[in-house]
Amino acid sequence: MSVITARIDEQLERRLEKLAKVADRKKSYFVRKALEMSIEDLEDIYEAEAVVLKIRDGSEKTYSLDEIRQELDLAD
Repeated sequence: MSVITARIDEQLERRLEKLAKVADRKKSYFVRKALEMSIEDLEDIYEAEAVVLKIRDGSEKTYSLDEIRQELDLAD
């Protein structure tokens, strides 16, 4: 397992310490959990931004709702 050092402000440190004490867990547990919970969202955001850029420059094909309905043979 790797070790990462991060600087956080005093208010966040106090909140983390309080949470760790109440839950009887180490602060590192909550830091790890917070990263696990947010990293998937961040990955999705960056992937979506990349697709938007491709759409804007014309390298990503898009389809209208009517095209999708026709392709899937869906009635109105």
